[in-house]
Amino acid sequence: MNAPTQVPTSRVRRTADVDLADPSFWQLPRPERLSAFALLRELDAPVLFTPRTGSRTPFYALVKHADVKAASRQPHVFASAPGVTTPEPARWAKAVFGNSMVNMDGAEHAGLRRTISRAFTPRLLAAAEENICEIARRLVDEMIAERPGDFMPSAPSRMPFEVICDLMGIPGRSRAEIAAQIDQASEYVGVRRRGRARLRVPGRGLRSLARMQFVMAKLARERRRRPADDVISALVSADVDGQALSSRQLGAFFSLLLVAGVETTRNAIAHGMFLLTAHPEQRVLLESDFDRYADGAVDEIVRHSTPIIQFRRTVAAESTLGGRTFLPGEKVMFLYASANRDSSVFTDPDAFDITRSPNPHLGYGGGGPHHCLGAHLARLEMKALFHELLTRPGNVRAAGEPDLVDSNFDNRVRSLPFAFDCHPNGAV
Repeated sequence: MNAPTQVPTSRVRRTADVDLADPSFWQLPRPERLSAFALLRELDAPVLFTPRTGSRTPFYALVKHADVKAASRQPHVFASAPGVTTPEPARWAKAVFGNSMVNMDGAEHAGLRRTISRAFTPRLLAAAEENICEIARRLVDEMIAERPGDFMPSAPSRMPFEVICDLMGIPGRSRAEIAAQIDQASEYVGVRRRGRARLRVPGRGLRSLARMQFVMAKLARERRRRPADDVISALVSADVDGQALSSRQLGAFFSLLLVAGVETTRNAIAHGMFLLTAHPEQRVLLESDFDRYADGAVDEIVRHSTPIIQFRRTVAAESTLGGRTFLPGEKVMFLYASANRDSSVFTDPDAFDITRSPNPHLGYGGGGPHHCLGAHLARLEMKALFHELLTRPGNVRAAGEPDLVDSNFDNRVRSLPFAFDCHPNGAV
């Protein structure tokens, strides 16, 4: 099995053929979408797109690495409030379930992020790193014994979920229920929704969110009475500034972790497994000296796959960027999936090269106050799991291409067929 290192010729041949506001665009094969992004990067200024359905709110797309990076570091101009996703969260939903940190700006965001950062103490993170290695060994042991045909339900999904639950202090009795709610909430994520499924999404997702919030509120009450050595206890207890999270804030933060800390890492691991199989020379290089090449491999997997395709921002003050003047109230898309293939920054950007250096990808955001809080943890998880996967006698490999969800938000893998080979030399 081979994957192309160059984006093939696309049906999208002119910028006039590119419409990021059309749901059908996001149903095109990924290589064709990447070709479309390349066409947009050739233009002198960001393009305005207007949806034909839904809110019909126009938005500009930032597609160049320099523009996404610069805008990310100007939160006073490109604001996260009222929301970074589409559709934006309703006011009543924020009131009921709490506002996510990704939708905040200024002092509100800084204060919450500071409180959360202090809960992840060096001692907890050191224990988490050791725990990550143990989880990776156990999950790969189980996978080798069970040999499931789909990679996704096994190690890539369970690894980040178990790490987050252990770090937060989620008891075992609550994990099955939380995992079920995650599955229900994300079942119809993407643009390929039809008929009754389209109507069920909001209600079912909110019910699942409410159930997770209930579990977290109960745990918060328990930890306030009997603190433990975990993140929940630290978050619901006052820090040095007297700040603590309410049960609703804790629930909102945990819901964010399930996307930012579980889904993104899960998808990056899956894409990494496919890329290392499709590019055997890169896999052989990584296996030849894992400690030397692991950091570069993880960064290249994240750059090449870009788990989060885009976030939105709302213009808060008039500003000129990338040849365009933006006005207050306008919407802007930060298209990370395009920025990470910008040939002005990355030589041969469509190639998968674990020795790429420097590799200033924007897979964890473009810097600024919203840079991914869990980037270090995600790197540790990926390194630990790939170390186990690549050093076992039973050689695991992707047995086909990933089945991707048609989504304009995340590069989500629905399933990935895989198999074990037992060649003496470990070759794929």
